[in-house]
Amino acid sequence: MYRSFYGLKHMPFDLKPDGDCVYLPDTHQEAIANLHYGVNAEKGFLMLTGGVGTGKTTVLNALLARIDDKVRVCLINNPKLDIREFYHFAANLLGVQYDGNKGEFIIQFLRLLERCEEQGEKILLMIDEAQFVTVDLMDEVRLLGNHAGNRNVLSIFLIGQPELQEVLAHERLLPLRQRIELRYHLSELTRKDTTHYISFRLNRAGAAKTSIFATEAIDSIHQATRGNPRLINVVCDRALIAGYIQEKLTIEREV
Repeated sequence: MYRSFYGLKHMPFDLKPDGDCVYLPDTHQEAIANLHYGVNAEKGFLMLTGGVGTGKTTVLNALLARIDDKVRVCLINNPKLDIREFYHFAANLLGVQYDGNKGEFIIQFLRLLERCEEQGEKILLMIDEAQFVTVDLMDEVRLLGNHAGNRNVLSIFLIGQPELQEVLAHERLLPLRQRIELRYHLSELTRKDTTHYISFRLNRAGAAKTSIFATEAIDSIHQATRGNPRLINVVCDRALIAGYIQEKLTIEREV
């Protein structure tokens, strides 16, 4: 609707993930660097938390792009599973047999760890939306990590919203909390980062000028969204629609 009016080649604030339009502020780059180090340094348990829309998926995708080919990535992105379903899902991702017998799975899993050690490979088991994992299943995940023993070939990466901290606060999960060697929490964008983020998105969309939003308007956007990238996209998109309807080439605070 407003693309030609503002001289844009693409929609700048589309909510769909776009690998060619990824803005990484210092906090996100720091998160990627820390987590990448955690994988390379063979840390057993890693954790990334952040509010809805703060960029966890962006960090996750950027991290996966940096991981060595020798790391076998197994991503579980539907953690609302019971223990039996979890082992079935994990077995399928890991390429081991599972017929409902947990003991047989463990035997196959140990053999896989041995092969990885011999071939210089690693396994990165990632659980997204981990705040939904039950205490029983979370403890099972901890026990799965125990099977690696002294073989530094398995890392388990928990990704979730801040509520994940509440799940891990359960008294039964004290042993798991103590084993998380690297934690990182994604904060919202600062006012400065919000400006850079908006300019970056406009530039990637082919804008002839990236100052479409007035300084006072960006102040309002940052205040209203509290620096949440997803909400910034929503507000900026709606503002451009309103600006187009009102035939305003510059988005002021009033728009």
